[in-house]
Amino acid sequence: MKEIRAYIEPFMLPKLTQALLDEIPDFPGMSVSDCEGFGEVKLISGRDFTPYMPKKRIEIFAPDELTEIIFDTLMTAANTHQHGAGKVYVIDVIKSGKISTGVRKDEYLP
Repeated sequence: MKEIRAYIEPFMLPKLTQALLDEIPDFPGMSVSDCEGFGEVKLISGRDFTPYMPKKRIEIFAPDELTEIIFDTLMTAANTHQHGAGKVYVIDVIKSGKISTGVRKDEYLP
């Protein structure tokens, strides 16, 4: 199992969500959070220096066989062709569990 984590421009969320649902029949779902951050380039707005830019954090836990198509869809659908469009990471998940049942596994739980 993998976690696919992405940081995208907030206005791209509806387009990304639709692309994931349209292109991946067995899409496992996702969590979305508001966050702020900055990379190498910082924004200077007027006289106030603020390095933080608003982003949406997307977290998707998926079986290995869906990872590549989810990654490719994120890279394409969230692309604004501008600096700061976002980042996508793929992270190994070594254990999961369902809180409601107490079941623990070393593999993906649907």
